Amino acid sequence: MTPLVSTQWLADALDARDVRVADASWYLPTEARDARADFEVAHIPGAVFLDLADLANTTSDLPMMLPPPEKFASRMTKLGLGDGTRIILYDDSPHHTAARGWAMLRSFGVSDVALLDGGLAKWRAEGRPIAQGPIEAKPRHVTVRARGAGIADLADMKAAQATRDTQIVDARSPGRFAGAEAEPRPGVVPGHIPGAINLHYATFFNTDGTWKEVDQLASVFVDAGIDLDRPLVATCGSGVTAAVIAFAAHLLGQTVPIYDGSWAEWGSDPTTPKETGP
Repeated sequence: MTPLVSTQWLADALDARDVRVADASWYLPTEARDARADFEVAHIPGAVFLDLADLANTTSDLPMMLPPPEKFASRMTKLGLGDGTRIILYDDSPHHTAARGWAMLRSFGVSDVALLDGGLAKWRAEGRPIAQGPIEAKPRHVTVRARGAGIADLADMKAAQATRDTQIVDARSPGRFAGAEAEPRPGVVPGHIPGAINLHYATFFNTDGTWKEVDQLASVFVDAGIDLDRPLVATCGSGVTAAVIAFAAHLLGQTVPIYDGSWAEWGSDPTTPKETGP
């Protein structure tokens, strides 16, 4: 299975015994949308709801840190997203949050996972079937390894910022990166990590929400001044849209870790250096 599948591929494989589909939509706290409620109104038949807000470390002061392995295993088991399955993630979010689900699953050792190109919007635009209501999945055991693969922490980021050996790529909008817009979370100052490169996550997509072709993705990185032959680490506001950068790099055969705490952590820490401007 390729890491990015088309709506036609999924339509053909939807009844396969080993295929599982999950909606990984998520919205910022300032957005007046309820991802679970939206799922129950309309989802791809057979899909379960992968609640990214719940699949987090809710004991942390930071908003979207990865959950403990036992919590991840419990939630995945209940959703039937276990061993021996091919998992297809999609979303209906402007933030393309299925990429965060992909990064999370892979960080815990679940590797047979792909994204649906164009998400729910493309599926619906093509007149494909839609289901409603909650879903009760058949539980399935999942083998989980300790989290950490593909994840950077504060110490990693401080080292990257100090040495400049690793390129720090920030997926937030140019306004947030420059500090010209207020942060959506209290206690987080505007700005960015000194030396970081801004590459808005939306740049990787066509106007219909599908991913750009591989050669175009490479050009997106190059046009932003990023050297794909050098190490990268992706950051954003809370570790969600940074996964878009990581997935785009994955399509190019590169491995890019995600700074899980992202600006929510760095921007609220009085000891970290910060700067504003483009």
